[in-house]
Amino acid sequence: MEKILEVNGLKKTFKLSAKQQKIEKTNEKVKVAVNDLSFTAYRGEVFGLLGSNGAGKTTTLRMLATLIKPDAGDALVNGASIVSEPAKVRSNIGFLTSELKLEEFFTPNYLFDFFSELHGVPVEEAKKRKQDYFDRFGIDKFAEVKVGNLSTGMKQKVSLVISLVHDPDIIIFDEPTNGLDVLTAKVVTDFLLDLKERGKSIIVSTHIFSLIEKICDRVGIVISGQMVICDTLEAIKQGKSLEERFFEIYEDKVGTTDEK
Repeated sequence: MEKILEVNGLKKTFKLSAKQQKIEKTNEKVKVAVNDLSFTAYRGEVFGLLGSNGAGKTTTLRMLATLIKPDAGDALVNGASIVSEPAKVRSNIGFLTSELKLEEFFTPNYLFDFFSELHGVPVEEAKKRKQDYFDRFGIDKFAEVKVGNLSTGMKQKVSLVISLVHDPDIIIFDEPTNGLDVLTAKVVTDFLLDLKERGKSIIVSTHIFSLIEKICDRVGIVISGQMVICDTLEAIKQGKSLEERFFEIYEDKVGTTDEK
């Protein structure tokens, strides 16, 4: 199989303020969010990062998307380094996070056209792609409605299609169904499966076991910033439910179900 993503020894730390130290219940002034994390993803597969809140999943994906720089380590995204070739990486990926905040004054129409132009997508190609996506997700009815007046689910749909304006080969999704109602979550999940059928390479982080089991080929379990196991979904499950196996692995690693 062809490697599409090679992650080698990523590390990221953050300084903690006095208030953050109190919240974290620690005297440490630095938090290690990601610690020597490595894994490989292959072309055309869906790779899932599974872990509890605070495990380091979002920090990892933000480094892969070149939004923040690692303190150590590197990753090759379709052969391009996130450290030395961030612009090349960004041209190859689409990145969607629940933390993405669209400018509420603009409309979906304007934002799609703006980001299409930013990515250098030909006008006619962008027009066709917008029509396809807007029709599929029901955005067409809200195309001229300001983002600030859209529902949470519709905002997520708009964020999704904007992240794909340039039809990237590699798509990185951070908690793609987090906070969505069941109907919107199904639309997003079905779309991820469709992208998989089209041969896209997808990296997704989540704490939702059912989403991993439905769409992922391989899984990496992250605990306290470290990759503790990485294998095919079936190999990790060992004939059990993913939820059961996760807690077995978790308790074996930290001896408790409370994330450190």
